[in-house]
Amino acid sequence: MSNKLNIALVTGGYSGEAVISYKSAKTIFNHLDKSKYDVFVIDITKDGWFYTDEQNHKQTVNKEDFSISAGGSKVKFDCVFVGMHGTPGEDGKLQGYFDMLGLPYTSCNAATSALTFNKRYTVAVAAFAGINVAKSVHLLKQSPVDADSIQLKLPVFVKPNNGGSSIGMSKVSKKEDLSAAIEKAFNEDDQVLIEEMITGREFTIGVFKSKGEIIAMPMTEVKAHDDVEFFDFIAKYHGKSSEVTPAEASEEVYKKVSDAAKKVYAVFNCGGVIRIDFIYNEEKQEPYMLEINTVPGQSDASIVPQQVRAMGWKLEDFYSALVEEAITAHRS
Repeated sequence: MSNKLNIALVTGGYSGEAVISYKSAKTIFNHLDKSKYDVFVIDITKDGWFYTDEQNHKQTVNKEDFSISAGGSKVKFDCVFVGMHGTPGEDGKLQGYFDMLGLPYTSCNAATSALTFNKRYTVAVAAFAGINVAKSVHLLKQSPVDADSIQLKLPVFVKPNNGGSSIGMSKVSKKEDLSAAIEKAFNEDDQVLIEEMITGREFTIGVFKSKGEIIAMPMTEVKAHDDVEFFDFIAKYHGKSSEVTPAEASEEVYKKVSDAAKKVYAVFNCGGVIRIDFIYNEEKQEPYMLEINTVPGQSDASIVPQQVRAMGWKLEDFYSALVEEAITAHRS
């Protein structure tokens, strides 16, 4: 019998972000320490939940106990590594299912995942906890609002309230463009968030917990190229932005952003690794939280792997730390 732990690496998903999930899962699979773990990639799609073995035999996952067959015997898992962006892996649905089965997993819990997947609820809780956020308006599809009645200072960002990867997001500088931007965001979601733009430097920072300690990683400065108005899906995934890791910033800026990031992790009761986007407003000398990403990208070029390397860690050690923390937290 093997002494290795059985790890289910869940990927795919029911949204357009599945393409990013597969890239993340590839990196995670390649860097999960195979001397410690037997890793099984579970593809969760609208058509079903599947495991494909090394002989390319595809089988359906038993959802009653989240088990599969491999090597002629039933395989149950010691831990789930969440490598899925969008629903149902980032919005708490899968986490709730794993909670009911009593399975540890490497992400925020069901309540935190559901809360942070809703951008409006996230900024409301952050503001309540004394974390700086932009002024915003929340729109619901079933309660239409006249764009002229929105009293926010331009420019604003209009974005779908749920989800990530900046799909459906617009920057609006003229009042007459607001209606079209709202319509575009409603094509992606039935809730829309409109936020005042905060000027300053954009930093993004990974935070995780290891051996019970909340650790802020070396932050990254994100700069959209001059021909891109803001850090949208194109900038993010088609090379239209540059990232400097670690960011070139003063000790004071580093401390303020890192402290704010650790406070966010604690306030939202996070688990696993998260990534938080901030704008550092130089006039007020304060970081403003934009959003929390509870399943940040893990492709080779993604920001969290960059920050892991900047810490002087190997991805193998980092992913092992996440698995160990998930199992320890589950036991306690």
